[in-house]
Amino acid sequence: MATHILVPIDDGEQSRAALDFALEEFPEADLTAIHVTDPGAVYGATGLETGTRTSPETGTGVRDDYERIRTHREAAVEQLLEDARRRAGAAGVDLETEALVGDVSRRILAYAEDHDVDRIVVGSQGRTGASRLLLGSVAETVARRSPVPVTIVR
Repeated sequence: MATHILVPIDDGEQSRAALDFALEEFPEADLTAIHVTDPGAVYGATGLETGTRTSPETGTGVRDDYERIRTHREAAVEQLLEDARRRAGAAGVDLETEALVGDVSRRILAYAEDHDVDRIVVGSQGRTGASRLLLGSVAETVARRSPVPVTIVR
């Protein structure tokens, strides 16, 4: 039986389903929920460049915009983790949480290896066809490369 379960979470419905599954199926295990922020996906999508030039439209510097975005993102992640702790508390389970930054699949796998995780429970976005080929799947990558069993929840 698994004694340490890792549940990577985001703000999607499948992620909540994965957490609920882990809470129900492994109530006696140590449960850890992590959220991994990919800085390229968040900050790169903003079109922000590095530097300190001032925007004529807003009067703020690019560095100010970056800090505002970073602060907003960190607050959103903390709220996501707090919601997960609240869900676990309602189920009578203690839940450890951690926010990480980096490549999502790699950070999940590294966390599992570094923290003696016995199983990973991850939600699947359920992409098919071209979108799956183009965008990839974190759940699929984790399942293929994981040194421990992976449960994918839809």
